[in-house]
Amino acid sequence: MMRFIIRILANSLAIYLAAYFIPDVTVKGGWKIFLICGLVLSLINIIIKPILKLISLPLIIITLGFFSLVINILTIWLLTKFVSQLSITGLVALVLTTILVSIVNWIVSFLFKKTPQNST
Repeated sequence: MMRFIIRILANSLAIYLAAYFIPDVTVKGGWKIFLICGLVLSLINIIIKPILKLISLPLIIITLGFFSLVINILTIWLLTKFVSQLSITGLVALVLTTILVSIVNWIVSFLFKKTPQNST
């Protein structure tokens, strides 16, 4: 459960950074909207993304994993459809947001990596 909360906060931070640094990304509302975005994106990543990856597995293999970026872009696009206060205009902004969200999630997963405990 703690890992899920960390993931929600990481996604919220990533959307905040995207809205701050990328001109075509706008969020109407305060910090609650960023938390909602983080929650919805986390749920999309848990429920919808594995199905998309399974369906597109041949394309992922053929493109040597590059199609995973397309799936990530699709998840961010779905986020904009579920959360009306988030607006991403243009493909470049969508790709940059996807890359930023991926980088933030990678850093957070590195920092909060589950370490094996010694058993004696």
